[in-house]
Amino acid sequence: MLGQPSRSVISELPIAGRLRADGADGLHDLRGRALHDLRISVTDRCNFRCSYCMPKEVFDKDYVYLPHKALLSFEEILRLAKAFVGLGVQKIRLTGGEPLLRKDIEVLIGMLSRLKTPQGQPLDLTLTTNGSLLAKKAAALKAAGLNRVTISLDALDDAVFKKMNDVDFSVHEVLAGIEAARQVGLAQKPGTLKVNMVVKKGVNDDQIVPMAKFFRGQGVSLRFIEYMDVGSTNGWRMDEVLPSATILARLREHFLLVPAAGSPIGETAERWMHTDSHGRADPNAGEIGLISSVTKAFCKDCNRARLSTEGRLFLCLFAGQGYDLKPFVRGAGALPETDPEAEQTLAQAIAGIWQQRDDHYSEVRSQQPQRGQSTPKVEMSYIGG
Repeated sequence: MLGQPSRSVISELPIAGRLRADGADGLHDLRGRALHDLRISVTDRCNFRCSYCMPKEVFDKDYVYLPHKALLSFEEILRLAKAFVGLGVQKIRLTGGEPLLRKDIEVLIGMLSRLKTPQGQPLDLTLTTNGSLLAKKAAALKAAGLNRVTISLDALDDAVFKKMNDVDFSVHEVLAGIEAARQVGLAQKPGTLKVNMVVKKGVNDDQIVPMAKFFRGQGVSLRFIEYMDVGSTNGWRMDEVLPSATILARLREHFLLVPAAGSPIGETAERWMHTDSHGRADPNAGEIGLISSVTKAFCKDCNRARLSTEGRLFLCLFAGQGYDLKPFVRGAGALPETDPEAEQTLAQAIAGIWQQRDDHYSEVRSQQPQRGQSTPKVEMSYIGG
């Protein structure tokens, strides 16, 4: 359902049965997976041209982005977010594109930070960024209510990093953003400040150990992500994937690592802790995460929904179709927010979509590789990571 918003779309969506107002029943899909996380893309634009996401030969000066009027407004995002939180969402991640390019993003963060779960708990509100604007924005983001931040950084070596981002952006500016996030308090607790590195074999895999050495003891959770086949423009090839098992082997040649305890359901990373001189896990030294997006499918615990920049709900990072929710909040057929019955209808529609969810792309790919690679998929720059 990827056409332009229309009132008729609403009647085409699967509708759940009557929902409890407090969301106490929880919401599960066909594979028993609870709805827990919502990722909201706030822009399809980015100032980097990373080859694994927005290669320059595709996203060039002639590329047509969504017009501003097509984007969900902050008020529309808030209204949809309220419905998801009422259905069990406890964590919201803002993404893109590059979310810090969205004007006044801290205003949206402030609006979302006031939401509470049906049990009265605050949301876990986080954001993923390439770090290019973080030094300027960190204080405002924290003041608005941001709990955590994840920064993408694919190399420490400036030449390698510039080759990865393909816009001649210096690694030192990203490091300045990470330091700014630390200074304003976005690294006060373990796991609140994360650095993600996408690993491409033969391109930046020589940066694995330097990255681990640099961030050890800095209160950062460093995560290595297997290069994956999101979208259809990045020219993904299996021979460019460095398995996380190989990454771990390289790291263990230089560090003593022990498995981390207490990963929540839906955690995508296999977590390892640095150790102290007695071989015990040392929280002060930080942790390593391995996200095996290709070699180890983690579909069975996936509890994430994704809302696109213009209001389409996607049930999988590798999905080819989304469900248009914009007609509920905009246009002549939009449901009035002040009407409790209208809000119930919106919640029922979202619940109906999730309850019919059966997505498990990574498992399919691992069982039938050729079929998995040929499946049309939404671009990461549109839906967010």
